[in-house]
Amino acid sequence: MSTLLPKEGPRKSGQRILSLWFPYLCAERILRQRLGRSWRSRPSHPLPPSYPPLVISHRDSNAQRIAALDERAEALKLKRGMGIADARAMHPSIDVVEADPEADRRLLEGLADWCDRYTPLVAIDGEDGLFLDVTGCTHLFGGERAMQDEILTRFFQQGFDVRAGLASTPGAAWAAARFHGDRIVAGGEEAALLSPLPLSALRIAPETRASLESVGLRTAGAVMAAPRAPLARRFGATLLLRLDQALGRLDEAVSPRLPVAPLSVERHLAEPIVLTDDIERLVSRLAVALKADLERRGEGARALALLLFRVDGAVSRIAVGTSRPMREPQLIRKLFHERLTALEQTIDAGFGFDLVRLSVLSVAAFDMLQADLAGETSDDDADIALFADRVRARLGEAAVLKPVVVDSHLPERAVTTVPFAEAPQRRRPPKPDRTAPPMTIFPPERPVRLFRSPEPIEVPATEIPEGPPMNFRWRRALYRVARAEGPERIAAEWWRQLPGEEEAPTRDYYRIEDSEGRRYWLYRQGLYSSASHAAPRWFMHGVFA
Repeated sequence: MSTLLPKEGPRKSGQRILSLWFPYLCAERILRQRLGRSWRSRPSHPLPPSYPPLVISHRDSNAQRIAALDERAEALKLKRGMGIADARAMHPSIDVVEADPEADRRLLEGLADWCDRYTPLVAIDGEDGLFLDVTGCTHLFGGERAMQDEILTRFFQQGFDVRAGLASTPGAAWAAARFHGDRIVAGGEEAALLSPLPLSALRIAPETRASLESVGLRTAGAVMAAPRAPLARRFGATLLLRLDQALGRLDEAVSPRLPVAPLSVERHLAEPIVLTDDIERLVSRLAVALKADLERRGEGARALALLLFRVDGAVSRIAVGTSRPMREPQLIRKLFHERLTALEQTIDAGFGFDLVRLSVLSVAAFDMLQADLAGETSDDDADIALFADRVRARLGEAAVLKPVVVDSHLPERAVTTVPFAEAPQRRRPPKPDRTAPPMTIFPPERPVRLFRSPEPIEVPATEIPEGPPMNFRWRRALYRVARAEGPERIAAEWWRQLPGEEEAPTRDYYRIEDSEGRRYWLYRQGLYSSASHAAPRWFMHGVFA
């Protein structure tokens, strides 16, 4: 349908997209490891001639080819895709390093994390680029030009050669970054930007570019001036889709790599901080600002994240969860105190953190409790929840588990353990109905804890074939039965039975008390009257306290 759109369509008002391109990202990862993060900003830059040009190789069709290279190797007329043997023949002094796509991806994700200081809407663009949706954010940094200059300068200080383009559409910003290097395009000037550029500025496939060039269409302006219907029939709808997206006639979504937090507060610091105590004090101040926003929304935080932006570009992300909605700054500080203590050896402050951000990742309705005359609430579970949250923050989510009832009548499946925060919260019981007649239901008595696996026991004799045992041997000891209650018959769950599988035997459970007053919970698997030739077996499933 895009082929039938008019040449001027609706434009998303106010949208501003910043495109960042790192043309030498793979080589810069290695150079930063060898020479340090700030190697570009040192007085010794550019590198001396004795330092060999760097080439990154990868295997392609049983041949080693150039995947990436640095500026000096590019100045030697080496190109991506060239064979390594040919490159060595032309320049024997080059330094060849094997590609590591996973390391390059981690580096790009780290750069995306660092760009979160400008906007939470950061998306990864291919293998060497980023998209930042800076709509409504530029005034916080002195305007578009000031923000773009700051980003370029700080990336240069971190050892990266980065190109930037700012426009109203991702396509125009992408083209401005890759073909101009440092360009801000005003809204409505996308066509003037793209017209003189080659076809690759439209982000179309190489096959489509070759087909367009074969008929004399070598620039984006030539494509824009050509009739749309013949272009769509011959070259496909993707060409016009990319063109309309770049010109703003069709919207192009920029999907952030991380979910956007509903609430965030941050503090820019004139002097970087290093000590954990300073970080905790900042957490308390930021939590006070969050409390007012949470109260206005009638919500509490269920998951929080603390982002520490280091001066040299590294970002530390620390998350904590709560078992119930939380607002109080002191309680939030206690949780992060436990988490920071657990991570004290792994958090590298480097030269310090110059930006600290506290974000609420998820929220829930906050139920207000009525306080008594002494100012205290009747929430008996608050202390337990806080204790569990602090332990989980220190030792991990699996440190505190809670049993939860499951819909199954088999004892070993009736209860499972889940992390404390994921367990359903206990609700207040409804008020009793005074008009309904009283009913008393006594559920069958069960042990509080069961064995992980039922243990086999020996039963030499029973009073009647289907009755309780007179005595039994368990763990090499003989126990004489003084009293018995039962049976409680539990059949197998037939809906779990696989086709062709033999039905599991029925269980008869008994509550047994021996001659010394100890009580046990055991069962007989199978029936004496069953048509099966296998004799019933007895098992110990639990012990009463």
